[in-house]
Amino acid sequence: MTGGVFLTLLLIGLPISFVLMVTAAVYIWLTDNTALYGSFMQQLFAGLESYGLLAIPLFMLTGELMNAGGLTRRLVAMASVLVGGLRGGLAYVNLIANMMMASIMGSAVAQIAVMSRVMTPEMERQGYDRAFAAALTSAGGLLSPIIPPSMLFVIFGVLAQIAIGDLFIAGIIPGLILAGAFFLVIAILGVFHEFPRVARPARAEALKALAGGLPALSIPVVIIGGILLGWATPTESAALAVLAAFVIGRFVYGELTLPALPKVLVETGLNAAAVTFLIAAANVFGWVLLYEQVPQTVARWSGGLTDDPFVFMLLVNLMLLLVGMVIDGIAALIMVVPILMPIATDVFGIDPYHFGVVVCINLILGLLTPPVGAGLYVASSMADARPTAVFKALIPFLGSTLAVLVLLSWQPDLVTMLIRD
Repeated sequence: MTGGVFLTLLLIGLPISFVLMVTAAVYIWLTDNTALYGSFMQQLFAGLESYGLLAIPLFMLTGELMNAGGLTRRLVAMASVLVGGLRGGLAYVNLIANMMMASIMGSAVAQIAVMSRVMTPEMERQGYDRAFAAALTSAGGLLSPIIPPSMLFVIFGVLAQIAIGDLFIAGIIPGLILAGAFFLVIAILGVFHEFPRVARPARAEALKALAGGLPALSIPVVIIGGILLGWATPTESAALAVLAAFVIGRFVYGELTLPALPKVLVETGLNAAAVTFLIAAANVFGWVLLYEQVPQTVARWSGGLTDDPFVFMLLVNLMLLLVGMVIDGIAALIMVVPILMPIATDVFGIDPYHFGVVVCINLILGLLTPPVGAGLYVASSMADARPTAVFKALIPFLGSTLAVLVLLSWQPDLVTMLIRD
């Protein structure tokens, strides 16, 4: 009965946070366990009692300040100098710029929206197919939840009670592998479609673009460097990134005006509120799952299917691909971690950082796959292209992501080598 309520509310389009809360309340009512009502609000607020969650609005604010302060545009110009002269150079520029932004924004949908406005019109102007330009830009958004900082990693770290800083570091090599796979896809497609070649800028112009982009490039250095060197926690690094983005945009580039700040703060507040409310609601839902011993039931079922950790990871990947197609990545993460995490670590002995990186990469694919596919629809809307055409152009990138998922599931050392002595 409770499962039926959950599916019904989900299918009629109720926001997922309300779906989770209402389902939990219905479960308490159906089981006549009224004592649980007294703990309902406590569990709701307990979901937000984590210092690590402060990093989410801070990273969002960093991204908004970068857009308003002209930092994003200068990072794109810097990337253009580095690879713009190759065949299909603007496609590589798009991907490298996405890598730079991934190390700052932490949110795939926000990154896709920003980069679509910057890159898609320019790629189309230089002769690229509109749907391909939108597809490449949205595929670049897949790097955002992997290359640190990552909003999904913050949430996973809080749910799994593991060090968020180490999880950030664990995502570096998988992020580079995925970027390398995308570079390979661009190179292969460039051979068959004869992507245009752009002349390299003059030396003086190139030096100007590189010099102009260096201050903006300092922000990912602040974020990742602070964590790697142990000088700051992820939350402290996020706060330092906000300060750096404000100072650079306001005093170095001079484009961030004080009248623009209220809009930046309101936009950040609205987005952060939606995410944190979802986390709070999901904590109540997870509390009900634990009360009903759902993780133990799933553990017994999965243990009867296989005792091989790699096979278990493949089964998890398959299940999460289906879940990610119909449920938002953050909501899905919050729902599945309390169930699958104990099984992965206790039954199959899988490293929690390995499991977390694979799960986060998998769930982010749902941003680009119908029927939900928020990232797919954002990119197609920005490019004024049909979602079906964009999805068709995305298939090579989605295929390479699946191949990377299998590789990471098979070789956990690719994830854990940087966090192990």
